[in-house]
Amino acid sequence: MRTNLRDYEMEYEDKGNGIPLIFIHGYPLNKTMWEAQLQALSTVARVITPDLRGHGGSEPVQETYTMRSMAKDIKELIENLNIEQPVVLCGLSMGGYICFEFMRNYSNMVKGMILAATRATADSIEVKVNREEAVAIALEKGPLAIANMMLPKMLATATYAQKPALVERVRNIMVNTSTQAIVGDLRGMLNREDSTSLLKEIDIPVLILHGAEDQIIPKSEVDLMKNGIKNVKLQIIPAAGHLLNIEQPDLFNKAVRNFIQAL
Repeated sequence: MRTNLRDYEMEYEDKGNGIPLIFIHGYPLNKTMWEAQLQALSTVARVITPDLRGHGGSEPVQETYTMRSMAKDIKELIENLNIEQPVVLCGLSMGGYICFEFMRNYSNMVKGMILAATRATADSIEVKVNREEAVAIALEKGPLAIANMMLPKMLATATYAQKPALVERVRNIMVNTSTQAIVGDLRGMLNREDSTSLLKEIDIPVLILHGAEDQIIPKSEVDLMKNGIKNVKLQIIPAAGHLLNIEQPDLFNKAVRNFIQAL
């Protein structure tokens, strides 16, 4: 399915009925990372999985992809779909950054939030330098170089040995992300606002899901979010890295289903 936003055409999937549950993918991925969620959770919610600008089937835009611009994209999608009730947002990694920005600007539109493999803090100086280096690599060598650089950090140790098809699936998703999106994402993330002070203002139910073997987001960041949000539940997913929803879809889906039904 496709819809026209203010400066590009977005592709998305929309399946099921009930409370709108919007899954926001991470960098440098696309909506297909949520395939297991789209199929399993559409029995308890209206599951919507958009491709962010320049990702998957959505058109690229030649600019920095700020968290604010992508949060506004999600708002426009909700409006274009004539959804009038508050939604549940689920964001993984960069998708979580977008969730925080959405809460900062459109909190009245959110009934609940699921934060997966993400953090509230802004990039450290070291991380910003690494992102700038990744921008240079993407511009010179393209998405394949970025995929090869990131893939060893995305999954749990056992996944690489035991699930080669899954590893190759993740590689293909990253390789098929446009260079414009990779560069736009990186520059948007390194300049994003710190959301630590926002945590205490969040007054909706929040579920934090984190892979026990996440190599990208340390547990200390998860604890910071858990301690800062009033109405929050944390669940650690075993045998999963940064892409916990792909590696352990049954456990991930059960946690989300319980959260939705409790709402």
